[in-house]
Amino acid sequence: MSEQSGTDTKAAGDPEERGLRLVAVLLGLTVVSGLIDAVSYLGLEHVFTANMTGNVVVLGFAAAGAPGFSVPHTLTSLVSFVVGAAAGGRVAVRLGSGSRRTWARLTLAAEAVLLGVSAVVAFAAPGATATAYALIAVTAFAMGLRNATVRKLGIPDLTTTVLTMTLTGLAADSRAGGGPGTRSPRRTASVIAMVAGAGPGAWLVLHHGLAIPLAIAAGLVAVLAVTASGRE
Repeated sequence: MSEQSGTDTKAAGDPEERGLRLVAVLLGLTVVSGLIDAVSYLGLEHVFTANMTGNVVVLGFAAAGAPGFSVPHTLTSLVSFVVGAAAGGRVAVRLGSGSRRTWARLTLAAEAVLLGVSAVVAFAAPGATATAYALIAVTAFAMGLRNATVRKLGIPDLTTTVLTMTLTGLAADSRAGGGPGTRSPRRTASVIAMVAGAGPGAWLVLHHGLAIPLAIAAGLVAVLAVTASGRE
């Protein structure tokens, strides 16, 4: 048996190697982030539940009395996100030293369940004040949980929720910026993935309400949870 065949056989028998690479999983989650931000910003009084940089700015707008923004909604999102991130940190401490495949799948399954619950709430009681707060709190918690996990996984250039540093790296490290341009495909894919989620998400929110894009987001994350491997 050749050395290459031995390596392939070992990889095939390693559970960590089975499934979709984490880079592809994180790009899929970036698509979901676009969907979630479309739901929250367009359907929940201009609040973000995935992008906390934007949310802090929105809080400033709301505090200044700008029309169309809500201090209570924004604070609910920020607090829920932080609580979710703290929970994600706890999970990382408990599972991070073991199988990355198991860790990733469990946290993704939790996110899928939370987004699924959000879809059910949005379908059952659309337009209610309590529904808006519930959707903000649950989706922000889910995004906090995910962000803590992605941060601990430590895969470069794929934060899944924000693109500021991704775009900065794409430009600064490009050949035009004097860099090697070696990570350009991954960074470019991340930007495309966000747009691929935000565009259809916005259309769905504007024409079909909040439940359908939330259900699609839950379904996508569930698929990623089932198929994720532990390899980058």
